[in-house]
Amino acid sequence: MSFLKRLFGGGGGTAAPAAPAKEVEHAGYLIRATPFQENGQWQTSGVVTREIDGTVREHRFIRADRFPSQDMAAEHAIVKGRQIIDQQGDRMFD
Repeated sequence: MSFLKRLFGGGGGTAAPAAPAKEVEHAGYLIRATPFQENGQWQTSGVVTREIDGTVREHRFIRADRFPSQDMAAEHAIVKGRQIIDQQGDRMFD
C-alpha cells in the first residue's frame, strides 16, 4: 500500500518547504535557499533570480550534498548560489 501512496503523492521521502528557508542578495542577484527533505536528511537546493531587461530570470539548482538539519542545508545552498553567480554570472540563464 505504501508504494501506491508514494506513486500518487500520498506520502514519501520528499517534501519541499512552503517558503524559502533563507534569502540573501549577492552582486545584484537574489539567492533563495529551498532545501527539501530526502530520506531523513535535508538536500541542498536553491534558486538564483535576477531582473534582466524587465524580465525576472530564474536558475534552479539541486546539489547532492545532504545535511542533518534544514539550517545547515540552507547555509550550504547560499554558498553554492554565490559560487554559481561568481563563476557564471548572467550566463546561468542561457
